[in-house]
Amino acid sequence: MNRIELNPEICNGRPVIRGTRIAVHTILGFLSAGDSVQDVLDGYPQLTQADILACLDRSEEHTSEL
Repeated sequence: MNRIELNPEICNGRPVIRGTRIAVHTILGFLSAGDSVQDVLDGYPQLTQADILACLDRSEEHTSEL
């Protein structure tokens, strides 16, 4: 999970994709609204498919705890 970082100095400590200020919840919001992975990558060309998958993995980890 080294693609996701938590830093209290970035985005109020929300999880972001490492090296960016792009919050995991932003990416998940696009995907849940029906955007494809490719749509997200087109909108954020600095990201990789692995970054998107890391966001999904993080989401899965937290929802499985519920």
